[in-house]
Amino acid sequence: MTIQASTAGEVVKPPLKWAGGKRWLVPHLRPIWQRHTHRRLVEPLCGGLAVTLGLMPEKALLNDINPHLINFFKWLKKGLIIEIPMENNKELYYKHREEFNCLIERENSQTKKAAELFYYLNRTGYNGLCRFNKKGNFNVPFGRYLKINYTCNFLQYKDVFAKWEFVNGDFETLSLATDDFVYADPPYDVEFTHYSSEGFNWQDQVRLAKWLSEHPGPVVLSNQATKRILDLYRELGFSITLLDGPRMISCSGDRTPAKEVLATKGIN
Repeated sequence: MTIQASTAGEVVKPPLKWAGGKRWLVPHLRPIWQRHTHRRLVEPLCGGLAVTLGLMPEKALLNDINPHLINFFKWLKKGLIIEIPMENNKELYYKHREEFNCLIERENSQTKKAAELFYYLNRTGYNGLCRFNKKGNFNVPFGRYLKINYTCNFLQYKDVFAKWEFVNGDFETLSLATDDFVYADPPYDVEFTHYSSEGFNWQDQVRLAKWLSEHPGPVVLSNQATKRILDLYRELGFSITLLDGPRMISCSGDRTPAKEVLATKGIN
């Protein structure tokens, strides 16, 4: 699925594979966003940017706890052209993974080389997963793809990202304007393999929901509709809509639609 930009008819694809991405949710979010396009869009947990690229705001503040993801986006904003070798090759994959982890250990993970390696590992690793161990090292194994189409030239993102700000940190460190439109999609309320070295637990779910409930501007929040998530969001005054969401990754092969909650506040 590609996403049609709302300006100049340009088609802009999310640049990464991203487990749990919300491209399927964009048609549900777009009618809400259309009433607020004059606002800045804020994603405190921006992930692979499927939603922001789907809505195409003029201005955006995009945060994520994963510093390697944000480094990649910052280099796209500068106009990234990848120069490292990229092949669907197991030996090359583990060589590049080792080099990426060496950059992390040497505190050189905000470099252009790190951004290039991050893209390659994302495209070539198993299921597009982004997973780090407690030491902060990337530990996704080699993937099982028959063919991979790699992109080297990302210059189209330079103009798209021109008025978008990318930051890395805990969501509560963001400086929100009172009229910002905030969309948040935290990791599902299930047992979760670390997407960053810090992880995201139930206390973080509660902290995020409370933080969003206190924002005076419009808020949209999505999550898996577990009982305690629904109880939490209702207790904090969010309006609840239930949707059938696809199971994007399932080791068991189960493709039964998972109930997704769309929680909103102040969107009228």
